[in-house]
Amino acid sequence: MKKISLLLAVLGLSVAGSALAAQTTKDVSPHALGERSIYSERATIERITAVGRVCVEGKECEGAPAAVAAAPAAADGAAAAGRPGDAVYNASCSACHGTGAAGAPKLGDKGAWGPRIAQGKATLHKHAIMGIRAMPPKGMCMTCSDDEIMAAVDYMVGKAK
Repeated sequence: MKKISLLLAVLGLSVAGSALAAQTTKDVSPHALGERSIYSERATIERITAVGRVCVEGKECEGAPAAVAAAPAAADGAAAAGRPGDAVYNASCSACHGTGAAGAPKLGDKGAWGPRIAQGKATLHKHAIMGIRAMPPKGMCMTCSDDEIMAAVDYMVGKAK
């Protein structure tokens, strides 16, 4: 009987504490906390505002810089091809493939690259673009085109032969 009484007392105190907490938080309005509060209307609007825009090529893109809205098309094939493999490697791939982070095969390590090279370039390109094991898609270089990623893979393969 004592255990049941103790249990009921603890339960009653919990309910009373919850009711008291609810009452005190109910009194705090966004306006009471001020405009700089994370609960203010301004902060809420900032959190739910879209972070990007979709622009259609050939149409005016509201709010976008003129250079972005009217990006000129590449005049020749060389400009459209993108950066060379060594430049992409140095900018994006070397962080992991230069150190071997997360099991990435190091640049020039023939033992680590050999079995991968044996799978063929198409497979290596697919894995680099789509991601494999600890490597995320495109090695997290979301500004790299597929052609640039393939050029970086070809550069690394060339260094491992």
